[in-house]
Amino acid sequence: MPSPRSAKVTFPGALGHDLAARLDLPAGPPIAFALFAHCFTCSKDVFAASRISQGLTGHGIAVLRFDFTGLGSSDGEFANTNFTSNVDDLVAAADFLRAGHQAPGLLIGHSLGGAAVLRAAERIPEARAVATLNAPADPAHVAHNFDCALGDIETKGEAEVRLGGRPFTIRKQFLDDIAEQKMHDAIHGLRKALLVFHAPRDQQVSVDNAATIFRAALHPKSFVSLDDADHLLTRREDAAYAADVIAAWGSRYLGAATRNGAAKAPELKAEKGSVVVAESGEGNYANLISVGGRFKLRADEPVEHKGMDSGPSPYDYLLAGLGACTSMTLRMYADLKKLPLERVAVTLNHKKIHAEDCTDCETTSGRIDVIERTVEIDGDLTDAQRQRLLEIADKCPVHKTLHAEVKVRSRLAE
Repeated sequence: MPSPRSAKVTFPGALGHDLAARLDLPAGPPIAFALFAHCFTCSKDVFAASRISQGLTGHGIAVLRFDFTGLGSSDGEFANTNFTSNVDDLVAAADFLRAGHQAPGLLIGHSLGGAAVLRAAERIPEARAVATLNAPADPAHVAHNFDCALGDIETKGEAEVRLGGRPFTIRKQFLDDIAEQKMHDAIHGLRKALLVFHAPRDQQVSVDNAATIFRAALHPKSFVSLDDADHLLTRREDAAYAADVIAAWGSRYLGAATRNGAAKAPELKAEKGSVVVAESGEGNYANLISVGGRFKLRADEPVEHKGMDSGPSPYDYLLAGLGACTSMTLRMYADLKKLPLERVAVTLNHKKIHAEDCTDCETTSGRIDVIERTVEIDGDLTDAQRQRLLEIADKCPVHKTLHAEVKVRSRLAE
């Protein structure tokens, strides 16, 4: 059974800086993509973000979480950011998913990130559902974190404050920006399903904020109490609970993840001796494969190539075919010659190099493909027998095909 995967990615933020992100993918094809916004001065790796994302992958939902400009591993200066730039970063993250995978159908925001997804939602038309966790109804709520420095910020234009034990520079433009936000109108005009989580005992953002958000929103809307959870959801069970509820609630709105809304590919029917490959409709490059009508496989590209990594790549299959052929050929030869061969394992790697760097190649210009094959042979064999088996590896049919003249004749299906 394949396991969930997590890949590091980057994309340009609203202020032009590279933002560090992590794309958490489920074991199989995602049924939907979600975008997660972290809390004020937090990062994508805060417990709530990482644990909820991991929980959602268990339900088949892929999640992109990222560091806002100037935070975590992202470039840029935090002092130059504000609530509006955070919203713009969220829209940039949605653009990144839309271009490389699929636009997010679900937006999730924790604390100030919750206010940010409520504001960003209207600019992400594909999003059909929004979930907030311990979110303030007004971004200006965060100003209480640096009450003692408000005078200096107003008179000097900026001040250094300590938040979570770390120093941050807060500028007057940040205060001006959060004061100008009109969240009631954004929430009232959301036109997306809304799920409001809040802990009644939250000491940083009171539950009254959840009531304000809930009253402003139109249906469909739901409220879920996080019972005795703390503001940051530091207990694993609280994050896991939130993920399970989001997945169950979101299933009414998200549907299946298909590229450009297209229907999934029909069941493939390959005749004996034929291989049929067709797009599955998931992500950018996922394909379904039917081999002779008996075996069903998947192919995809890795995340760094804008795939979902839901199956081996075409070159992975090429190496697998050569490796399998090599192993089978050695077994047939050893059985024929009654050699004490116990086990064969073949490791293969593919790369492209400049022809001028290859001392034993006929091609002298451009780039060439190089497949490195390491054959592991177990058994009570002499050195001569081992060397002979290595020679036999070069005689496997797939090896010969790769070195022979090959014609691929293509035609359009009727």
